[in-house]
Amino acid sequence: MWLRFEPRAEPSRLMRYLSPIIAVALMLASGMVLFMLLGKSPMEGFKVFFLNPLKDSYGVAELFLKATPLMLCAVGLAVGFRANVWNIGAEGQLLVGALAGGWLALHFEGSNSPLLLPGMIVAGALGGMLWASIPALLRTRFNANEILTSLMLVYIAELMVSWLVHGPWKDPDGFNFPQTKLFTAKALLPVLMPGTRVNAALFIAIAALIAGWVFMNRSFMGYQMKVAGQAEHASRYAGFSAKRSVWLGMLVGGGMAGIAGISEVAGPIGQITEHISPGYGFAAMIVAFVGRLSPVGIFFASLLMALLYMGGEQAQQYLNLPYSISKVFQGMLLFFLLGSDVFINFRVRLLRRINK
Repeated sequence: MWLRFEPRAEPSRLMRYLSPIIAVALMLASGMVLFMLLGKSPMEGFKVFFLNPLKDSYGVAELFLKATPLMLCAVGLAVGFRANVWNIGAEGQLLVGALAGGWLALHFEGSNSPLLLPGMIVAGALGGMLWASIPALLRTRFNANEILTSLMLVYIAELMVSWLVHGPWKDPDGFNFPQTKLFTAKALLPVLMPGTRVNAALFIAIAALIAGWVFMNRSFMGYQMKVAGQAEHASRYAGFSAKRSVWLGMLVGGGMAGIAGISEVAGPIGQITEHISPGYGFAAMIVAFVGRLSPVGIFFASLLMALLYMGGEQAQQYLNLPYSISKVFQGMLLFFLLGSDVFINFRVRLLRRINK
């Protein structure tokens, strides 16, 4: 007896949209089992991980704060993913964007110009696009795999941040901590709700989701990229440029990631440190797929992923569990989503082996 996976003639459209819900349900069930195996009450673990973070208005504000960079990165990645342009380096592009915009804040320290903050956002986007253009160039010029090149550039970006905050940009009055000077008030995003940390970057993220929806569903270039992802040969026959899709997918992803970097250093952090991001660029890939590469789905998937980050903090504080448990939940979510997709696209047949 053995199994064969046969492609379905027409995968279920309904199940394609239900599979993220199924994956979330399986993640929750597996999480309860995980808490039990760790010697914790499953119900207490569920309460601490998923309910405690949202028990007051401050917690809800933190949810949107953490969801903001995820929305920005994920909607940018979704544009490329639709065309099979696999940008895996959003984390590095986020860091370079934070450096580019942060440089303006440090260079024009004390400036009262109203153009400083918009300039930082533009510089952040350009920094992310510049970093994303490297794997785009390598792919279109030398046919190098953008998965590998964009991923390797993440580590270069991390080392660049570390070098700068330990060296040239280190705050001389920072008690030897690897960090820059605090940004001045004009270089910080305005807070939306007094007493919380959620800031105007949330509006930028929502605007990016709306723009992403319009581009992907109502523009000719978005249509070209969709066709390139679903039927590459048909795309070439129609005369659509594969190189243009690569460049656009990478640059949009890099630009959005760069703005996400600025939303962190000009938002809750208020300076550049070694730990700008807890992995938002990588988590955004899960968000994009859980959201089915749709801006509406990405909005809700970002909130879910932000809740997992907050749940990890709560589990560390109240259950004495490592913060990395949040990454376990992220991994389970991706695993169950991919598993669901297998059964949506393939039919499993049980075959009997015949001995000759």
